[in-house]
Amino acid sequence: MLQSLYIQNYALINELEIDFNSGLNIITGETGAGKSILLGALSLILGQRADTSILKDKSKKCFVEARFQINKYEIKKFFQVNDIDYDDITTIRREITDNGKSRAFINDTPVNISLLKDLSSYFVDIHSQHQTLLLGDDHFQLNFVDSFVNHKEVLEKYANEYLEYNKLLSQYNELLSNSKKAKEDLEYFQFQFTQIDSAKLFDGEQDDLEVELQKLTHTEEIKLNLTSAYQIFIGEEINLLSNLKQAKNSITTIAKYLKDSSNLSDRIESTYIELNDISKEIEHLNDSIEYDPERIEFIKTRLDTIYTLEQKHKCNSISELIQLKNDLSQKVEFILSYDFRLEDIVKKLNQHKEILESLASQISSNRKKRIPEIENKVDEMLKLLGIPNAVFKVQQIPSIEFLPTGKETILFLFSANKNVAPEDLSKVASGGEMSRLMLCLKSIMAESLTLPTIIFDEIDAGTSGEIADKMGVIIKQMSSNMQVIHITHLPQIAVKGNFHYLVYKKDNTETTNTYIKLLDKEERINEIAKMLSGETLTDAAIQNAKVLLGEV
Repeated sequence: MLQSLYIQNYALINELEIDFNSGLNIITGETGAGKSILLGALSLILGQRADTSILKDKSKKCFVEARFQINKYEIKKFFQVNDIDYDDITTIRREITDNGKSRAFINDTPVNISLLKDLSSYFVDIHSQHQTLLLGDDHFQLNFVDSFVNHKEVLEKYANEYLEYNKLLSQYNELLSNSKKAKEDLEYFQFQFTQIDSAKLFDGEQDDLEVELQKLTHTEEIKLNLTSAYQIFIGEEINLLSNLKQAKNSITTIAKYLKDSSNLSDRIESTYIELNDISKEIEHLNDSIEYDPERIEFIKTRLDTIYTLEQKHKCNSISELIQLKNDLSQKVEFILSYDFRLEDIVKKLNQHKEILESLASQISSNRKKRIPEIENKVDEMLKLLGIPNAVFKVQQIPSIEFLPTGKETILFLFSANKNVAPEDLSKVASGGEMSRLMLCLKSIMAESLTLPTIIFDEIDAGTSGEIADKMGVIIKQMSSNMQVIHITHLPQIAVKGNFHYLVYKKDNTETTNTYIKLLDKEERINEIAKMLSGETLTDAAIQNAKVLLGEV
């Protein structure tokens, strides 16, 4: 529950600190005294955004700090998951600087506003007059029914399955879209691949063919020069080998007279052998070269194919064409694999779909069992609150598609008049009826939820007399299960409180400030009397106030 609230430099509040208690806490005060300011400051604790317009003194920071006793509520896991120190008395603080920057702390741990909002939703529910509009909201209606049915475990299972199902569905749709686009390119990729693959290219082929073509197109010149070279070695006019042999014989003849001549003879012999070998290679090479016009034509055609492919695919070599062919092959295989991957996802989707169908059916069945009880409770409370012919119905509307909380939506139907069929309450209920309906629903929710604190901001507006008294009885009953803080202008409700606080304004020489105080017995009697008769206290009003408070 909310133990205390400290506010500094917020709107009309210079500095204010208030302690709250369990049970029903009543807050009263004249219109404009600052009751809504208290709620605005508390809303900062609950994660509402703020700017410098809320600063009373624009040169100073605004501080709002609230202390909550939470040891009776199972929310330790939230602190563990978000790495925040847990304390049975948890302190939440907001600071708004003069330049509009905001900081938030939970037990002195800095947190972002989103996390603050998540945590505070476990602590406090603020209900103001305009929130009766939520009655027409399908999410509120569904959440109300589920809070009463109390099937949290099956809802969590469904939510997890629904999340996985939607992830798979997104993957499937994305894959299907990509598959359609890819298959538009499949024929083109296959054509390119076939064109390169059918050429049967191998690395280095282009260089070999270009060298061979050079040789074949210059056959006549090559043979002419080889023949000329060969004739130098063994020709009739010039016979290099024969002359060397002769030179060797001459040296050998004089070897016995010249001591070093044998070395010359050996060298000539070595040269002769080498040159003789060269001449034979020239002869063999000359014999092996033949002019082959068919081969030339083949090579030209083959090179033309290679050059065309290189130009078309903007490649500089056969190795690049081969790499492109491999890439195209992978693309084709990848596109063809889409069908298998889609089939695999469809199998998984069907598995999740079966589980979702089962869980959705269970959820719908759980709701159906408890809805008559909800309808009876609301009808009975509305009759107590002055709508004797009230008929409240909860309609389950099946959905074709899976929704986040099942396979149906919930619609509240209402009729306030005898023999009039109930219709969508957002279209037929008046403002006063909506307020009373909301109080009924909040009262029922209080029985099923473990929410520590609920704050009503003039939920009783537009009522008076006996109806106001009965509303007060319901609010009082709620306070037996949770802390209720109720801002009211009605004495019939104010007297139901366990504690009564007065919000008031006071002027000093410079500014107007808002204050709040817990009333003692005498002060409370006077405040109730003022609510009954106005500022002028009469003996009759005081006596009436005492009667309402049970003091007589």
